[in-house]
Amino acid sequence: MAGSEVFADTSALYAFVDKNDAQHGVARTAAAKLAHEGRRIVTTDYVIAETVNLANARGGSFVAVRVMDLIEQSAGIRLEWVGVERFEKAKEFFRKHSDHGYSFTDCTSFVVMHETRLAGVLTTDRHFVEAGFEAILPIA
Repeated sequence: MAGSEVFADTSALYAFVDKNDAQHGVARTAAAKLAHEGRRIVTTDYVIAETVNLANARGGSFVAVRVMDLIEQSAGIRLEWVGVERFEKAKEFFRKHSDHGYSFTDCTSFVVMHETRLAGVLTTDRHFVEAGFEAILPIA
C-alpha cells in the first residue's frame, strides 16, 4: 500500500485548510489529485498536534478545533502513531543530524516515512528534501 500513499507534513495540512496560506491552492490541488488517483495521505499524531497548535496560534481555538475535526473526518487520511519505539528512533535521528536544524516532529516523520517506505511528501519544508524524500509541493 505504501506506493499508493503519500506523507503529509504540518505545512501541507495547514495550507490545505487555511485559505490565507500562500500554499493553499497548490495544497488543495495536490490533495484533490491524490484523491482522484485513489491515493491516501499518511500523517502522524505528532504532525496533527503541530498542525492544531499552529491553527490555534494563528486563528484561535475555533479554527484549531475545525482543523482537528477535518483531519479526523477525512477518509483519505491514515494516521500513524509515533509511540515509544519510534520516539526513541527519532531521538537518535535528531541527535545524529543535529547540524541540520530539523525539528523533533520532522524527525518523527522521517522515522515513520522510512518504516512505512513512503518517499513522497506533501510539504513545503526543505528539510524533507534534505533528508532524502520527494516533495510534492513547491519548497518555500
